[in-house]
Amino acid sequence: MGEDGAQQPPRLTVALLGAGTVGTQVARLLSENADDLLARVGARIELIGVGVRDGSKVRDGIDPSLVTTDLDELVSRGADIVVEVMGGIEPARTLLLAAMARGSSIVTANKALLAEDGATLHDAAAAGGLDLYFEASVAGAIPLLRPLRDSLAGDRVRRVLGIVNGTTNYILTKMDEEGADYADALAEAQRLGYAEADPTADVEGFDAAAKAAILASLAFHTRVTGADVHREGLSNVTAADVAAARDMGFVIKLLAVAELSDDERGVCVRVHPAMVPRTHPLAGVRDAFNAVFVEADAAGQVMFYGRGAGGAPTASAVMGDLVAVARHKVAGSRGPGESAYANLEIRPIGEALTRYYVNLQVADRPGVLAAIATVFAEHGVSIQNVRQDGHGADAMLMVRTHLARDAALARTLASLREMDSVRSVIGVLRVEGETS
Repeated sequence: MGEDGAQQPPRLTVALLGAGTVGTQVARLLSENADDLLARVGARIELIGVGVRDGSKVRDGIDPSLVTTDLDELVSRGADIVVEVMGGIEPARTLLLAAMARGSSIVTANKALLAEDGATLHDAAAAGGLDLYFEASVAGAIPLLRPLRDSLAGDRVRRVLGIVNGTTNYILTKMDEEGADYADALAEAQRLGYAEADPTADVEGFDAAAKAAILASLAFHTRVTGADVHREGLSNVTAADVAAARDMGFVIKLLAVAELSDDERGVCVRVHPAMVPRTHPLAGVRDAFNAVFVEADAAGQVMFYGRGAGGAPTASAVMGDLVAVARHKVAGSRGPGESAYANLEIRPIGEALTRYYVNLQVADRPGVLAAIATVFAEHGVSIQNVRQDGHGADAMLMVRTHLARDAALARTLASLREMDSVRSVIGVLRVEGETS
């Protein structure tokens, strides 16, 4: 009891691993919202340490006495909750496993670790009867993972289609709206801080693939790793592709797609550029915003939209998880754990069923179109429409197909490249989001 005899609220301790853009915001929110958090949780939340790699940096808003470079020692204190926002595979994995061995529940934003070895973390949490929450790992401030895990738990998800990387969405928005080429749009994204000096993780789809694996795992109750995700980046998307898409009423987006197979026994997960009809809700997602479109049997179509990155938005998601986990600690309970009961087969990209746009540079002479159409037909790919631009050496054929298997389209392209009348396969894009 306090000096006045009043019952004092319980105390929950938090150790924070990482004090970069996100970690600094988390520490700020813990301090500024302390009284509100007490009211919401029913316990006083106390930050007992902030683990960093470089102890020489001055971090505004963080008490220097809390900062330590001895991350192992901080974890060994056995905090009620360990919040990890340092990123990377190691030492994060070792530290989180050590924390759970000490009885700490975990809140993490580490998409790379979850996509590579989430199974080990989930198993450790289950063994210890602990929470492992990771809302901030996929789409920043957007409440997405909890609705998939909780709100749609009684439904059957058929498909998840999303823009989950703000850097690539910003680049493609500039290419679409301003006619910029890829290199110029990337340079602008770097200048504004949307893209790193080394943008590989974003523009080659690694970041989106990790997020796609996490989404697929939740949506389809199956363990999916980043290695299971087919991945293609933006480097082959040209200004001409973007212009052609615009002329046809489409916009190009880098999409993460996870979908149940036709026989409902497998799941295919892929990340790649795709043409999206301008009438589709995802087409209007501009700049660095994210959005995820979920299709389920009973709920129908649901879209989640918002800021997918940044210190404050991501910290908001971390804090939401922290409050949920803290409430469980106070109640002596545990939130939902991993659901991997379905154990669906991971299907290859070749089994994906979608539409395609193929841009060909061809010889401008009679019979070429008929010969090309025959090649498509021989491989079971039905043509929806064809448009020709230019003449002579500049003759171009833009072909759009009906639904076809990815493997059938790959065989078609291989045959087209062997034709004397096809000078070059200039561009190939999948078409997603069409309903007819």
